[in-house]
Amino acid sequence: MATSAIPTVATWQIDTAHSNAHFTVRHMMISNVKGQFSGITGTATLDPADLTRSSVEIAIDASTINTHDAQRDAHLKSADFLDVEKYPTLNFRSTAVEVAGEGELRVTGDLTLHGVTKSVVLNVEGPTEVVKDPWGYQRWGASATTKVNRRDFGLNFNALLETGGAVVGDEIKISLDVEYVRPAEQK
Repeated sequence: MATSAIPTVATWQIDTAHSNAHFTVRHMMISNVKGQFSGITGTATLDPADLTRSSVEIAIDASTINTHDAQRDAHLKSADFLDVEKYPTLNFRSTAVEVAGEGELRVTGDLTLHGVTKSVVLNVEGPTEVVKDPWGYQRWGASATTKVNRRDFGLNFNALLETGGAVVGDEIKISLDVEYVRPAEQK
């Protein structure tokens, strides 16, 4: 990212309408089931002079899970998995930012899922250039990926197949596409 696009340290809000979180998990050891969350909120503080001094906080509304199967979504919201009544949000708070290459960052942070907090590393593409939209707002975006083991977060429910495998895989691939926004007058 050309740091000249942002003259000073600034705090940006997540544009919920243009941001999402996706996940992929193996089903019965033969196919991938994909889903998404749409209720993403949070902020990023971006330091253009030194990206390693930047930070990010993200909250995801667990009840917005969507795998395009209402019965499965209800099960994922239940106490067997996310237990959204007890743990309504998934949270990420960065603890360190490293430049990993041109246009790439490694963001380490605490992920809280199902009441358990573990350190994870997000591999980030971005931040993108800052653009001014037709309504006078400044925007930039980033995409991030990581993998977690669901059992590390106490998500232990599973059923065994008669062939010895499990219905739900342990590894969850997570990808985030986030757009940040702030009014142009907050330069």
